[in-house]
Amino acid sequence: MSKQATKGVLLVQLGTPDSPKTADVRRYLTEFLMDGRVIDIPSLGRNLLVKGVIVPKRAAQSAATYATIWDEINGSPLMYYSLLQQKMLQEELGEEYHVELAMRYQNPSIESALQKMQSMFLESIRIIPLFPQYASATSGSVIEKVMEIMRTWPYFPQVSFVNSYCEDPDMIDTFVDHALRHDIAAHDHVLFSYHGLPVRQLGKVDPTGNLVCPETGCDSCKMETNAFCYLSQCYGTTRAIAKKLNLTEDQYTVCFQSRLGKTPWIQPYTSDTLHDLASRGVKKLLVFSPAFVSDCIETIDEIQVEYANEFKAFGGEEVTMVESLNDDPKWIQALKRLALNN
Repeated sequence: MSKQATKGVLLVQLGTPDSPKTADVRRYLTEFLMDGRVIDIPSLGRNLLVKGVIVPKRAAQSAATYATIWDEINGSPLMYYSLLQQKMLQEELGEEYHVELAMRYQNPSIESALQKMQSMFLESIRIIPLFPQYASATSGSVIEKVMEIMRTWPYFPQVSFVNSYCEDPDMIDTFVDHALRHDIAAHDHVLFSYHGLPVRQLGKVDPTGNLVCPETGCDSCKMETNAFCYLSQCYGTTRAIAKKLNLTEDQYTVCFQSRLGKTPWIQPYTSDTLHDLASRGVKKLLVFSPAFVSDCIETIDEIQVEYANEFKAFGGEEVTMVESLNDDPKWIQALKRLALNN
C-alpha cells in the first residue's frame, strides 16, 4: 500500500476456518465458542462445554458442511467476498487511506492487521465490524478485542468505531436490488431470517434492567429506548427493506436461526416458522438474511440446503435466497460513507 496513507480503515468479519479440514474447523470453533461474549457463562463451565462437548461433537460434521461450500479456487465464500470488499473499498478511498481486513476468529487475525497499521503510524483508524446490527457477541467482541490489543501501543492514533448501521440507506437499497432480481410476486411469503442470540444477552444491554423480548414491543420499537438492542435493530432493518418493497406486515415474517444448546434463544425460530408457514399452505418462500453482508455457511448451507429441505419436508415447495451484499458497488458506497463519517 502507498506510503502516503495517513488514515486507516479496519474491516472485521466474524471468521472462517483456514480450510474445511476437521483440524482447522476444530481450531476455528474452539476460538469462536471460547469467546466469553459468545457463550457468556463462567470460564470453567465454558471450557467444559466447548472443549468437552460442543467442539468434539460438531467439528467433523461442520467440516463436512464447509467442504460442500468450499470453492477450489476461491476457498471460503466469506473470505472471498470479504477480500473483494476490502479491495473495492481501498480503490474507492484512494491512497490517503490504508484498508485492512481481519477476522475476529482465525486468519487474518485482528492482531496481525493492527500490527501492520501500527507500523505505519497512521493518524486515525476507523474500525468497521461487518455486522449491520449491534450485538455484544459480534460487534461488541470486535471492539473489545481491538481495545485489548491497542492498549499496549506506545502511541494512540485517533480511533473510532462503527457499532451498527442497521438502517443504512445504501445497504437497504442493495438488499432491495438483490430481491428484485427475483419475481417477488411469484412467492407466497417473504422471510427475514437473522442470526439468533441467547435471550439473556438482550437483557444485559437493556438500560431499564428488564428482559427485552418481542412481547414488550421490539417489533415496533425504533431503538429510541435502547440503542443497543439487537432484536430492535433486526426489526429496524426489516421494516426498512419491507417499506422499499411495499410489503405489508402480513406478507413477511421475522425469525432467527442458528441456535445452540438448550438455553432459550430469540424466537420465533426459523425452523418453527418454516413449519408454521408450510402448515398454512405457503409453498414458495423468498428469504432474506440481513445479519450477513457476505454469503457464507449460514446463507449458502443453513438456509439454502438445511432449511430448504426442512420446508419441503413440511409440505413447502421452494426456498429462494436473496443474495447477500457481497461485492455490490452500492454496498461498497455504504462502507465508504461509514469509513469517512468519523
